[in-house]
Amino acid sequence: MKKLKLQNLDCANCALKIEKTLNNMPQLSNVRLNFSTSTLTFEQNTNKDLTFIIEKKIQKIEKEVIIVKQDNKSKKTFWQNLDKKLLLITLVSLFLTYISYNYIENRQIQIAVFVLAYMIVAWDVLYKAFKNIVAGKVFDEYFLMSIATIGAIALFDFVEAIAVMIFYQVGEMFQRVAVNNSRDSINALIDIKPEFAFVKEGESVVQKTPQELNLDDIILVKVGEKVPVDAILLENSCFFDTSAITGEFKPKALKEGEEVLSGYINVSNAVYLKVKSLYKDSTIAKVIELIENASLKKANAEKFITKFASVYTPIVVVLALFLAFLPPLFIQDALYTDWIERALVFLVISCPCALLVSVPLSYFSAIGAVSKKGVLVKGANYIEKLTEIENFVFDKTGTLTKGVFEVTKIEAFDISKDELLRVVAIVESFSNHPIAKAIVKEFKEELNLKELSFSEEFSGLGIKAIVNEKEILVGNKKLLEKFGVEILQNLNESLNVVYISINSKFAGYIVVSDVIKSEVKEFLEELKKLKISKTYMLTGDKKEQAMQVANSIGIDEVRYELLPEDKLKIYEEIKNKTGKTVAFVGDGINDSPTLASSDIGFAMGGIGSDLAIKSADVIVLNDNLNAISDAIKIAKKTKVIVYQNIIFIMLVKIGFLFLGAGAVIGMKEAIFADVGVALIAIFNSMRILKDIKK
Repeated sequence: MKKLKLQNLDCANCALKIEKTLNNMPQLSNVRLNFSTSTLTFEQNTNKDLTFIIEKKIQKIEKEVIIVKQDNKSKKTFWQNLDKKLLLITLVSLFLTYISYNYIENRQIQIAVFVLAYMIVAWDVLYKAFKNIVAGKVFDEYFLMSIATIGAIALFDFVEAIAVMIFYQVGEMFQRVAVNNSRDSINALIDIKPEFAFVKEGESVVQKTPQELNLDDIILVKVGEKVPVDAILLENSCFFDTSAITGEFKPKALKEGEEVLSGYINVSNAVYLKVKSLYKDSTIAKVIELIENASLKKANAEKFITKFASVYTPIVVVLALFLAFLPPLFIQDALYTDWIERALVFLVISCPCALLVSVPLSYFSAIGAVSKKGVLVKGANYIEKLTEIENFVFDKTGTLTKGVFEVTKIEAFDISKDELLRVVAIVESFSNHPIAKAIVKEFKEELNLKELSFSEEFSGLGIKAIVNEKEILVGNKKLLEKFGVEILQNLNESLNVVYISINSKFAGYIVVSDVIKSEVKEFLEELKKLKISKTYMLTGDKKEQAMQVANSIGIDEVRYELLPEDKLKIYEEIKNKTGKTVAFVGDGINDSPTLASSDIGFAMGGIGSDLAIKSADVIVLNDNLNAISDAIKIAKKTKVIVYQNIIFIMLVKIGFLFLGAGAVIGMKEAIFADVGVALIAIFNSMRILKDIKK
């Protein structure tokens, strides 16, 4: 898939024409033009460089649009976004019209100046309309404006023709500023790409691009700089701002040997890192690709508007012709000039650009907003899908729980808890079992392993060891019973309990659990507020452990002791039973079949398997479940704004069409119904980007 960045693409209708034209080129396939980001993507059926040919094809439709090699993501000011040439043209036309109307008395000279003023401001529009008509593309805004103003001139209403074109050009000028400002805001929201990397070569440090880095290169990242690729920290410790990737604004402390993801920002001290992945395989590259490609999968509302615009404009043009020529045939004393003028107003109002601009901008704004929350959505269609979820199905381990064991309780008899933990940590220090690792991790101080003089492992039971000449047993209940040690307490068999004896005497126990994520209860309560009907948990754990987790967090229904194929089968049962949109949230390889088959699948991106992430529709990069509820809120807000825009634009258009047909309003009001309404809709769309940190 190749990608080109376009500049000066401000017309949504033109973007549709460009996409359609390029799709007809035999050398290209799967052409997609993202109006929200001015990005053209396509597959090429030849090795030949087609950039020049593509640009010429584009410029036949919109001559100002050019292909740029590098995308400048710095946010521009109002003045920088303003088309100064167009501003000068409109001012000159306005001046000539004023002079001709107020100071020139000779009718022939006055008409000549009017025509000059009109041609100065209208030439570009007339040229585009003529060129499109020759190419067989008739029904667009240039055609509508040309017919409307030429019709006014034919009725000898020169001032109105010029005024309409001036108002149109000024409106287009401000609409262009608004669109570019919207793009700048969205790009600033997702501008997470590192621009450079400092590589250690011998005793010196050389600046390179992230794409030039190789595996095992040593790179220097200074305070305030972005990590260019995924790497391993070689220093003792460092704090990183991870918000660009995870949405978490609290700095994260990382230690020597831990992985640092590309896109993190160093906020404490200069550090050296060892490159773990090439740029194309790094987290940052995958995130950017997902965000940019997401808007290519259009939501239903976008598809509807595109189809609607292609049918709507020709219908309105036909209605305008009927309005101009039929009433005088049936209404006594009706003048063709009056009805033609009404028809011209009707044409100006009908332009569908407001819909074509505001709807895709809304969805891409939403994609940018949820990415700031640490959520990647693989398509604008999933933004829409988020609003339809009525039931949630969760995997347990790694999704509702942390997926790592932690010591949750220590009980000691005739020995301090700290000493008991120290002794057990020494015994378990050479084991790779997850429970053993959790116990060793819990003991924060340095272990003196010289105290361990003997160790023997009993498969499925535990370990017998000698520590400081004391016989230590560490394992399950059966291990202690094997050696005749009496256990003083009866504990819940569903818990992961490590029993300990010292010199054949029961010394205590340690409970190790897969800890429930701290945000789970808050998240489930938030889902209820979002009108989620029911929550389910699917797990391979035993009944006791599954019920304990489900009851403690408030899951509505739980299924346990499941194989991977069972999860998919039960998910489909739930979907068929409810008949509603059901989301699935998981993280492991065993969740991948269900993620791929679900209405909308969420994968935990931090600890999730690569297969789960590829199978999912939505990726939660920070593994924080609250990010899911945040994404749903943004999606719901987006849906409201999209339909606000559609309803507002259609009501204004339809209302003004009737008023124009009835001669209640004129050309000035018609211009408002075109560019004025578009501006309002664009500004309304940008509300999606507001308050995303709340």
